[in-house]
Amino acid sequence: MRKYYTRPCNFYYGNYAKKLIKNSKALALGGNNEIAFDKLEIFYRKKKKNIKNYIYSINEIKHLNRKVRDLIKADIKKITSKRKNICNLKFENPHIMGVLNITPDSFSDGGLYFEKSKAFKHAELMIKNGATLIDIGGESTRPGSKVVNELKEWSRIKNTIVKFRKFFPKVPISLDTRKSNVMIKGIKNGINIINDVSGLNYDKKSFDIINSKKIPFILHHMQGSPDTMQKKPSYDDVLLDIYDFFEEKINFCVEKNYKKELIVIDPGIGFGKNLNHNLRIMSKISTFHSLGCPILIGTSRKRFIEHIVTKFDTPDRTGGTLASVLYGLSQGVQLFRVHNVKEINQGILVFKKILNTN
Repeated sequence: MRKYYTRPCNFYYGNYAKKLIKNSKALALGGNNEIAFDKLEIFYRKKKKNIKNYIYSINEIKHLNRKVRDLIKADIKKITSKRKNICNLKFENPHIMGVLNITPDSFSDGGLYFEKSKAFKHAELMIKNGATLIDIGGESTRPGSKVVNELKEWSRIKNTIVKFRKFFPKVPISLDTRKSNVMIKGIKNGINIINDVSGLNYDKKSFDIINSKKIPFILHHMQGSPDTMQKKPSYDDVLLDIYDFFEEKINFCVEKNYKKELIVIDPGIGFGKNLNHNLRIMSKISTFHSLGCPILIGTSRKRFIEHIVTKFDTPDRTGGTLASVLYGLSQGVQLFRVHNVKEINQGILVFKKILNTN
């Protein structure tokens, strides 16, 4: 567990960001000259729950003591490094991951696309509406859900994956599963990315499969399991605890000769977190840039939105989802897992246009 954590902050966008970077007054986030920062928030964890935070300009870092300065400089190198392409996805622009739950019991759309023909048509529609990759899952991981037999899980998704790969050979497919045998079958049938909500903790064979094929994966954080995760989740500090989890997992993968450039991180909004946990993560989401990996968030239709808006809640929570996506975009998040692809894409396009207009 480290003592110091580095969060880039005070962002600039578009042509103004490029100008600041050119004049050495700000640094590019993730090698992207259209978003820059000139300050850092440093978290100091003295003890488990004793967290101090300080904000410095990038020029003030040189005045810190050597040990702290060297750590922060190493973090800055990861923050500013260009993210490598994954499955032809370039991270200079945000990407929308369209959600396709082929399940009877997912929390917001269970049963809507359980029929194979409807599942494919919905995937096709999401691509048309701006999704650049599709996340296909055959097991619900909503709060309270139970494990689905791996044969049943695969039977739910197989035909859709095969058909989608045939008609959309260049569009990446992310496979949402916790089971190594489902991963193996998915890889054989052309999926490109593994999205394991357990963070590779459910099935101990999962990493070996991913590593042997050198297939990209989404490193997702979840406290507990779907059937228990919302029963009084607890952290010393949710933001820093999740950071430590990611750092430990990434180091493990690298030690096993797996390329860090193939990892996307997802802090798992709503997976073993209460409202305050989710807000802490979202408000300080840019902290995770110092891990040097692309960041994905999945806030779409999540219950934390209802907890905030109370009587103004709606079935699809598009407004709350869009608000969280646009905040994430302003903090340099590169991937967004959403259900309402067209509406979210519309919001991103307008928001980006405004940010890039001087």
